[in-house]
Amino acid sequence: QVQLVESGGGLVQPGGSLRLSCAASGFTFSRYSMSWVRQARGTGLEWVSHISSIGGTAYADSVEGRFTISRDNAKNMMYLEMNSLKPEDTAVYYCLKKRDWELGSRPPGQGTQVTVSS
Repeated sequence: QVQLVESGGGLVQPGGSLRLSCAASGFTFSRYSMSWVRQARGTGLEWVSHISSIGGTAYADSVEGRFTISRDNAKNMMYLEMNSLKPEDTAVYYCLKKRDWELGSRPPGQGTQVTVSS
């Protein structure tokens, strides 16, 4: 059974930083490209970033240059380092397989709340 558990969110001031983590289990993590997506209150899911099984990355224009995605296949973990945070980054952040995102599936986990506010 696929399980993805997000953590690391919190309240941070504009300009601050956070590091999100995604713990994966129930599948061979190293074989899959993975994605971060987010959902602000009252809006739909928005793609943030993805990372291939061998570390190739891509970012939404809104986070390019501020966010860095990474993974540790030995630990079945994925990360999102977020710097220079803006109020518009406030959302619940989720991780899921890139394939599932492209198929329109909802993330399986509960997500982690990021709030950027002074």
